[in-house]
Amino acid sequence: MLRDFWCFCPAIRSFGSDDVADRDPVLLVSGIAGTILNSKSKKFGYQTRVWVRILLADLEFRRKLFSIYNPKTGYTEELDDSSEIVVPQDDYGLYAIDILDPSPLVKCMQLTDCYHFHHMIDMLVGCGYKKGTTLFGYGYDFRQSNRIDKAMDGLQEKLKAAYKASGGRKVNIISHSMGGLLVLCFISLYSDVFSQYVNKWITIATPFQGAPGCINDSLLTGVQFVEGFKSYFFVSRWSMHQLLVECPSIYEMLPNIDFNWKKKPEILIWRKQSKDGETSVELESYGPEESVTLFEEALKNNELSYNGKTVPLPFNSAILKWAAGTREILNKTQVPKGISFYNIYGISFDTPFDVCYGSESSPIDELSEICHSDPEYSFVDGDGTVPSESAKADNLDPVERVGVSGSHRGLLNNDKVFELIQNWLGVSSKDKKHLKTSKVMDVHYCRPVEAKNSSLY
Repeated sequence: MLRDFWCFCPAIRSFGSDDVADRDPVLLVSGIAGTILNSKSKKFGYQTRVWVRILLADLEFRRKLFSIYNPKTGYTEELDDSSEIVVPQDDYGLYAIDILDPSPLVKCMQLTDCYHFHHMIDMLVGCGYKKGTTLFGYGYDFRQSNRIDKAMDGLQEKLKAAYKASGGRKVNIISHSMGGLLVLCFISLYSDVFSQYVNKWITIATPFQGAPGCINDSLLTGVQFVEGFKSYFFVSRWSMHQLLVECPSIYEMLPNIDFNWKKKPEILIWRKQSKDGETSVELESYGPEESVTLFEEALKNNELSYNGKTVPLPFNSAILKWAAGTREILNKTQVPKGISFYNIYGISFDTPFDVCYGSESSPIDELSEICHSDPEYSFVDGDGTVPSESAKADNLDPVERVGVSGSHRGLLNNDKVFELIQNWLGVSSKDKKHLKTSKVMDVHYCRPVEAKNSSLY
């Protein structure tokens, strides 16, 4: 890969060794779909980027990334047995979470759909952080469970590496989206390690109680990451669906049935009914508890054609059982004493909550038809992907919990978010006004509500 190709050369700020030494290390943790994934040939060792890519995106995705869950191991495994999925570790882990398609074309055209932690990395470098000494990244195989051994071991290794490289200084974690759930699982399973190596944890746009509209629809119809003309160059909605049905991480973000929602999220179906020779149309409703029955019925005939073979991909009850165990962990885990926790959540964007299929004039006959229909959403306030009700319900007693107007990905390139992070890390410019760091709940920085396309990453 031509990693070093740039269409312009940004100004480089110089910092002395004393400046670097005066920084606690920062570890950036990505969320779902926020990490570059490569397919590595088991025989020859060469690697091909399969997520994210613009050119030949859907073809490579289908060839190398389609997977099936193995209940014996807890991992989702590639159908292509000649290769394995790996995360590139270049640039101290930052490369994999920076620009998700780092090709020259994307960099030259600055296709911001692929820019992930890029602007935050630039901001932190501009504040005096040095890659490999006080700035690190952690990307991981986001198809897998948030509590799977490989993800937990990888995070532990990154924390220890950052601690050692900075001369024994505790690490400040900044996580985005599902990355916050991964960190929470790590706290539950490795509380002593977390206490030993972590100083502060800042999380952004984390679906603590799930992302009802987006996740429910992902399991039924998939995800369209980009719209319009650009969608022809990207992974199709249906290809994403066939992957996500076998991803434990998706099941772990279903709406929490134990959470006291202001209004429980629903899946609504305009359904054709026939009785005694007469046809009628009824609106069926499925809450979080009943939705499993709907998923099972809608996906019972779902299948994938791969290399001339048919692979059944129904709703996976084994993954659901595993995800229920993860939810138990998420519900009960607390941040260890002595570690400061901060929560930034998105507001002012229309965010999918309930999802409806069919219409009164064009009802659904068989539930399997849902998978090939267009969803209609009802919206609540949030970041366009995660409802603010879910993102601020961390139950973790934060130092501050702040609502910022921004989209799910947009929060990673948001001036107010950068100001908050700099303040909490203690690296704000002297000429900037410092925000209070005392206990503050639900501070809002907002503008009028906007409707935006939802995005998982």
